[in-house]
Amino acid sequence: MPIVAMQIMTGYSAAQKTALLKTSSQAIVDSIAAPLASVRITLQEIEPAHVIVAGEIGHPMARADVKLITGRTEALKDALFAALNGAICDSLGIAGDDVRIIVTDVPKTDMGVANGISAKAAGR
Repeated sequence: MPIVAMQIMTGYSAAQKTALLKTSSQAIVDSIAAPLASVRITLQEIEPAHVIVAGEIGHPMARADVKLITGRTEALKDALFAALNGAICDSLGIAGDDVRIIVTDVPKTDMGVANGISAKAAGR
């Protein structure tokens, strides 16, 4: 049940944002074998005046906060970092150095899934 909250700068076209969401979803599926039906991504746009990167206001950046049910290996997480970074860079045309991805493991007892039950109760 990958749940992703992405932050990007304002100014991208609707086509770029659609590409970002679709390629990121597929990157998650391909890298960690998550079912597409389980992938959730939200996108938040940030005004350049509200971002500072390496001391520079408005420097291009993207951030993805990924919540995963505990149990993925370090190798799978590394594959996720690479695939998601590539999807973000390809969709938005920014450098990989300007992308940050944060993965948080969530215990099965702490992740609610469909119909209001825990991932553990759902057998995940």
